[in-house]
Amino acid sequence: GEPLLVNGLARGREIEERVAKTIEQVGLRIEHLRRFPHSFSGGQRQRIGIARALVVNPSLIVADEPVSALDVSIQAQILNLLKDLQAEYGLTYIFVSHNMAVIRYISDRIAVMYAGKLVELGEKQEVLSHPRHPYTELLLAAVPRTVNRQRGHRIITPGEPPDLMSLPQGCVFQNRCKYVKDICRQEEPQLRTVGSNHFASCHIVEELTLQGISARAAAPASTAPATA
Repeated sequence: GEPLLVNGLARGREIEERVAKTIEQVGLRIEHLRRFPHSFSGGQRQRIGIARALVVNPSLIVADEPVSALDVSIQAQILNLLKDLQAEYGLTYIFVSHNMAVIRYISDRIAVMYAGKLVELGEKQEVLSHPRHPYTELLLAAVPRTVNRQRGHRIITPGEPPDLMSLPQGCVFQNRCKYVKDICRQEEPQLRTVGSNHFASCHIVEELTLQGISARAAAPASTAPATA
């Protein structure tokens, strides 16, 4: 009930009632409220974190790598829970993740960042199927393919990420980009329109044909118990 107290949204008995209702909405039971933190599994801890955010009736939830430390079956449960809650309460998520397979399932729009810079932004279908920045292509190359699909070409990226305290002149991705040209080392590219509601910051975007993936993502399968 701490979020309710801190924000002055409820007091006394009302706190208990709202906490009890919310904990059940995330797939846990009332008796879980009497347990110590160390007794919960990773999935249960994530559900509790979601409940703490949900109890204050937000319109926006920022989720920073909410499933990265969980195994695949539990990831699926948490993602499905988030989608169900979004549909029920009309929530907006800012979902931060390095896992493009997860992003493909949970997102409507995608913003790709590298070294603190926004390098691509657009609707999910466009960004995944028709990436326009080399770093987006690199991320998509890491998405696992099913065995019966034709494998895409493997992308080997040289170099090291830049020092965030001393970013290079020009494009922040220049040291790792296989398409780099002189202008990339001289001028910082600006985000510009490359399609309908699709933006990228790349000097040579018109010259590139990059490999994407299907934007379609079936609901992840899950056989683990609902309270995991």
